[in-house]
Amino acid sequence: MFKSSLYDESTFYPKFVQDLLHASREVVIESPYITAERMRRLFPVFEKLIEHGVKVYVLTRDPREHSEFLEYQSEAEIQRFEELGVQVLVCTGNHHRKMAILDRKVLWEGSLNILSQTRSREIMRRIDDEQTTIDTFNFLNLERFL
Repeated sequence: MFKSSLYDESTFYPKFVQDLLHASREVVIESPYITAERMRRLFPVFEKLIEHGVKVYVLTRDPREHSEFLEYQSEAEIQRFEELGVQVLVCTGNHHRKMAILDRKVLWEGSLNILSQTRSREIMRRIDDEQTTIDTFNFLNLERFL
């Protein structure tokens, strides 16, 4: 039986950032939206990960599938990610999954857009189980991107 915990929009980020800072090999984040406001808080964490040799992958919706305002923000943040050394994979076809896999051991999944959330009510589940995380990684066929 795996261990899981539930978080909302107010409790998610402190634990998620703690998990990110403990990642040692790989971080995969699927977030359909990326906004400047959220990235102002998260970008320093990604800088630390890259400095420590952690490979970071972001799967996000094609900015052209957003409204003009969000398209501009998404494009700018994708460019910042790429300049930092984060590999960004742009997905077409109304990509909407929200999740993160850390070192293929910890899985975060739920309704919260990790790279954009600011005001909405959300829920995220943290699953601390290597087999469940690997099963999810394989189910989504993420290896083809990495």
